[in-house]
Amino acid sequence: MLVSVIIPAYNEEKTIRQVLEAVQALPLEKQIIVVNDGSTDETFSILEELGSDKNLTIVHCEENRGKGSAIRSGISSVEGKVVVIQDADMELSPNDILHLVEPLKNEKVEVVYGSRFLNGRGNASIHNFIANRVLAIYTNLLYGCRITDESTGYKAFSTDLLKNMNLTCEGFEFCPEVTAKILRAGYQIHEVPVSYFPRTKKEGKKLRFWSDGLFAAWTLLKYRFISKTKIFNNT
Repeated sequence: MLVSVIIPAYNEEKTIRQVLEAVQALPLEKQIIVVNDGSTDETFSILEELGSDKNLTIVHCEENRGKGSAIRSGISSVEGKVVVIQDADMELSPNDILHLVEPLKNEKVEVVYGSRFLNGRGNASIHNFIANRVLAIYTNLLYGCRITDESTGYKAFSTDLLKNMNLTCEGFEFCPEVTAKILRAGYQIHEVPVSYFPRTKKEGKKLRFWSDGLFAAWTLLKYRFISKTKIFNNT
C-alpha cells in the first residue's frame, strides 16, 4: 500500500532535515510531498539540496498562505492509496505513522487520527491539555462522535475521500474543517495513540492555542449545518 506523506513547511530550517530523514527511514512504501509555504529562512535551500531524492516531491509556494493552503497544494501530487499529514517539526514522532496507517488497510476505515491524549495528558502542558480537551468535547457534542484529539497534527485519510472533499481552508482551520466535513458526511474517525513532544514559541511553534482554538470552534459550528451535497467536489 503506497502511502503519500504531505509535509507543509514554513520556516522550519531547524527541523525539516530531521523530519525528512525520519520519514524516509520508515519501513513502508511511501511518497513524500513537501510543500514549502513561502519560507523566508533556509527551508527552501535545504529542500533544494535534498530535492534529488527519488522519494521526494517538492512543491514551492511563492508566498506564505497557511497550513491549509499548503496541504491543498500538496493533494494534487498524491499518488498513494493513503494520505498522511506530517508537520515539519518533531512534535510528533514519524515512527507513529506506521500505527496511523495500519487501520486503513481495512477497506471499511477511511479516516484515522493520531491522538496525543488517548492515553492521558502525556507531555502536554496543563493549558494545552485543557484547551484541546475542551475542543474535543465541543466537537463530540456538535457531531455526536467520540474523539479525544480534534486538532492533532497526525491525520490519515483514504486518498479518494480527501481528494473528493471540497476543502477551502487557508490556515490552521484545516483541522476543524476536515473534521467537520468528515463527520457531517457520516464517516467515523478512528483514533490511535501517538507520542507528543511539544515545542515552545521560542522553538518555533506557530499555533496560538486560544485565538486559533476559538477560530476552530467557530469553524466546527459553521460546518455543522452545511449541506451534505456541498462537502464533496463530485456531488
